[in-house]
Amino acid sequence: MSTGIDTLSHKMQRTAAAAIIDLALNHAGKDREKAYHQMVDLARQFWGEDFTQESYEKAQAMFSDPNNKWVRYINRVLDETDPHVARVTALNLGYEAFIRGTRMIRKNREIYQCNIPWLILFDPTSACNMHCAGCWAGTYGNRNNLSFEDMDKILTQGKELGVYLYMLTGGEPLVRKADVLRLAEKHSDAEFAIYTNSTLIDEAFCAELVRLGNIIPILSIEGTPETNDARRGDGHYAAVMNAMDLLKAHGIPFGTSICYTRANVEAVTSDAFLQMIADKGARFGFYFHYMPVGSDAVPGLMPTVEQRKYMIQRIRYIRSTECPIEFFPMDFQNDGQYVGGCIAGGRNYFHINSAGDAEPCVFIHYSNANIHDSSVLEILRSPLFMAYRDGQPFNKNHLRPCPMLENPACLEEMVHKTGAHNTDLASPETVEHLCAKCTAYADEWQPAADELWSTLGKPASGYQNYKDWKPQNT
Repeated sequence: MSTGIDTLSHKMQRTAAAAIIDLALNHAGKDREKAYHQMVDLARQFWGEDFTQESYEKAQAMFSDPNNKWVRYINRVLDETDPHVARVTALNLGYEAFIRGTRMIRKNREIYQCNIPWLILFDPTSACNMHCAGCWAGTYGNRNNLSFEDMDKILTQGKELGVYLYMLTGGEPLVRKADVLRLAEKHSDAEFAIYTNSTLIDEAFCAELVRLGNIIPILSIEGTPETNDARRGDGHYAAVMNAMDLLKAHGIPFGTSICYTRANVEAVTSDAFLQMIADKGARFGFYFHYMPVGSDAVPGLMPTVEQRKYMIQRIRYIRSTECPIEFFPMDFQNDGQYVGGCIAGGRNYFHINSAGDAEPCVFIHYSNANIHDSSVLEILRSPLFMAYRDGQPFNKNHLRPCPMLENPACLEEMVHKTGAHNTDLASPETVEHLCAKCTAYADEWQPAADELWSTLGKPASGYQNYKDWKPQNT
């Protein structure tokens, strides 16, 4: 769909978006509401029929209601955030990634006939200053690092495809603090999110985040001081609390990253815990189901069927208008209903480890492409990534999305078919060994997932990035 906005230069488009954002930042009440409506109109100009008319109308109706929970939430985030950080984040994440980038990505998917992701996750280093139980990263040591040139290549080539959101993990990314800041400064039009253990966040780093404006920290935390420090070590909980206080004082938005296990599900989802991190300034969080990855993994830490059912219901409640806590949680394993199942293999994201190996998912350590001798596009067209594209969705029940955890035969078949090799830096294992740990879990979860799926609202009929996707009304 061609529109007049196609004839505008990128610079002019960004300037127009900045004017709308400034209106929202500098005013409240009707002026801010006007800016929200203009942003929806701008999105409609870029996306056109990629989204339904009903979707645009729902967005406009939400922004017309100042008492809507999520309108209040957005207003609160804007009011709490340093003005420069808010402006850059809105431009990079809102305009470049969500609006302009999304359109570029969808066009490039058609041109190149492969998955083009919305975000790229990469590890600047395998080094970490902690040794958390059950985490593979802490055992790697300082064996592998992406050079600044490697990371610059990922950003440069990713943006050419329309990717403007980059997440950094590890290891501990802030072990490479100077290079990370340098990268964010060079790519000032991209948005960065850094998964960090919080221990290297200090006043000087916060000052740099305010100056740059395009980095959002995501802090690892797992419930109470007892449940957290039992896995991460004495004193870690206190370090996270200190980092939260520093970030909030500087007006820097941040989120949380939580691995939920059989031992901590209740602790990391209680009202008291959620209210505490919201009061500290966290406005969003990612929940990650424990994965039995690595030869030393403990399958017994995977949540029970009842605990997983609880997580599904609990996260949806927290996001509902009935819950008064202004915190937006996302569940990587259980939100397939909203993203069309598995998002890995470049469908919406992929991972590059600190050795340069391109993995379809941060939890699935197999590859047959490396950033040192392949371009980002060549990675996305490599055999394993194309096998992902051919197989997605791996299950029509999006509560069973993963080719490893819930559909282990799928992963085993793809690895053998493509000749992918194991890339686990700490405890390599065969795909048979990995998938065998998931088979009983998958069998046990299936009936419960199928029953739940029959009661939940089905996925939207709008755009989905599948190889053979066609709009559906059922």
